[in-house]
Amino acid sequence: MSELPIPSPSPDSAAREVADHLLPSAGPALIQVRGVGKTYFRGKEPTAVLKNLDLQVPQGAFEALMGPSGSGKSTLLNLIAGLDRPSSGSIVVAGADLTHLSDSALAKWRARTIGFIFQTYNLMPVLTAQENVELPLLLTSLPAKERRRRAQTALRVVGLADRMSHYPRQLSGGQEQRVAIARAIVNDPMLLVADEPTGDLDRQSADEILTLLLTLNRDLKKTIIMVTHDPAAAARASRTRRLDKGALI
Repeated sequence: MSELPIPSPSPDSAAREVADHLLPSAGPALIQVRGVGKTYFRGKEPTAVLKNLDLQVPQGAFEALMGPSGSGKSTLLNLIAGLDRPSSGSIVVAGADLTHLSDSALAKWRARTIGFIFQTYNLMPVLTAQENVELPLLLTSLPAKERRRRAQTALRVVGLADRMSHYPRQLSGGQEQRVAIARAIVNDPMLLVADEPTGDLDRQSADEILTLLLTLNRDLKKTIIMVTHDPAAAARASRTRRLDKGALI
């Protein structure tokens, strides 16, 4: 969405920290995961979810992550999106070394780099579609008029120009997910991460959402990483990766 560039806010310590951890370009890979492990503890009992995992994803890719429940798909997605930190190894996304960023710098990086799409739409029921899409822009210095314009543009991109004033309760599940996708792209992020984006939808609505994601990838050049259990959804991606017991197979 080249028409929606977000102006950089005034520099602060978090922004400077992000800049300090930008690495020289190592090629076309947008995502570089090296030797990553993730261990959770239940009491004193460790559970290794990811084990010495390596992954490279080129810019402009549309990739699906599949595997049985508990294989580490959502954990890997959260690490790539900067929602969690690895126990070992390094993660570089869009040139930023996430492993060494502070919490505040990581939050700033997420806000400008990542768009999130979840199985549950996470819409505010008391806000209209347009107001829901505007929410990420409230963290910027944009004036209200510009926030509205960008939200309306994002809703037109997802095919909801005639639903801007509707509340979530007035929308179908597929339309709610379209609002959630508009909210994900309103900041013009480099990377969209989608965790079971069609899991709550019927087949027709799911196909429509997958077609929209494919359009965002092909026409707007968004890199997309999608976790799914649905082979039909994975078939829309340009590549499918499979995880089992914390390792890519």
